[in-house]
Amino acid sequence: MEWKLYLALSFVMFMEYAVWGAWMPVLAARLLGPLKMSGKQTGWIYATFPLACIVSPLISGFLADKYLNTEWILGGAHIIGALLLFVAAKKTTFKSLFVVMLFYCLCYAATLPLVNVMLFANVSDVANQGKVFIWAPIAWALIGWLLSGWRWIFKTGEQGRDCLYLGAILSIIMGVGCLLLLPAREPPGKTEIPIIQAMAMLKDVNFLIFILVSMVFFGLMQLYFLSTAPFMQDMGIPNKNVPASMGIAQAVQAIATFFLLALLLEKIGTKWTLVVGSSCWLLLYLIYINGKPRWLIVAGQSLHGIAYVLFVIVGQIFANSLASEDTISSMQALYFAVTTGIGLFLGTQFAGFLMDRFRKEEKFQWRQIYMVPAVIAFACILIFILFFKLKAAA
Repeated sequence: MEWKLYLALSFVMFMEYAVWGAWMPVLAARLLGPLKMSGKQTGWIYATFPLACIVSPLISGFLADKYLNTEWILGGAHIIGALLLFVAAKKTTFKSLFVVMLFYCLCYAATLPLVNVMLFANVSDVANQGKVFIWAPIAWALIGWLLSGWRWIFKTGEQGRDCLYLGAILSIIMGVGCLLLLPAREPPGKTEIPIIQAMAMLKDVNFLIFILVSMVFFGLMQLYFLSTAPFMQDMGIPNKNVPASMGIAQAVQAIATFFLLALLLEKIGTKWTLVVGSSCWLLLYLIYINGKPRWLIVAGQSLHGIAYVLFVIVGQIFANSLASEDTISSMQALYFAVTTGIGLFLGTQFAGFLMDRFRKEEKFQWRQIYMVPAVIAFACILIFILFFKLKAAA
């Protein structure tokens, strides 16, 4: 892989997840804290992202496979999204913030599968793909630490709108960079309706099981995003330290991407790599159930990072391996629509329900909350082990 191509793809991967990581992990603290929203309202604000992911990836994937250059879609969506984030930072009521965040997420969600498309279209081997994927967790971690440092210096964490401003600035940089740096990827345009061809893969039992289990784990992952910040604060971790603490997950994710991704796929295959990844989430929820000591809660963030690499990234690679040249964008779009779309939407509603159900006298009953995803995760892991029949070398 040439350095110019590597730098361009790495820039896009870095900025895509820097934008997401600027607001997603910590916005809940602003909603539940200064804005005094309920768990259900917070759940609906977070639901704008998965709702958008049900629709936007399918549209952008179709356009990228049939009509428009991929880099044009990426750049335009991010620039429009930046303007919407600036507006969102000014909103303080549930209805107005919900509308703005929905329009923003429609723009951002359209870009998620296309970043992978640019990578898979230009780089074929897993080892080199991993060298680009590594910039996603690095971005998330660095942005978390940057936000923590900013809050230490300028004392902006109390209101929490700084995360939206940061995301907007990064979106502008991302949009301009996509238009100037990325190699052109013209739409193949050979398949009449590429998304239909991609959806036909659901007839395969293994792929169907993979998609359904992935959908459930993405739903549980939304509980992690929605609840970890307030959970940490209730466990005595200062608000200004939360972004950096959660950033540990991405630091470990970067290490796991570099050292474990290609190694485990080669040694134990797709199925067992996915099993190891999902088991890390189960272990993290068990730590949350225990609720102490604080150092273990912070250290446990590394399990999310490992799980993301070995389940999410491996899942994206597996989905791409089943796509034809004409349906690369549509296959990634299908994966994102089902996981970050349907999965995260159902997970958001489920998380909001749990947090309201186990909230007494304005205090969350965290042990009861986290018992539920732990049981679900354990059941899904057993189902996957028993019924997903790919060979170890797959």
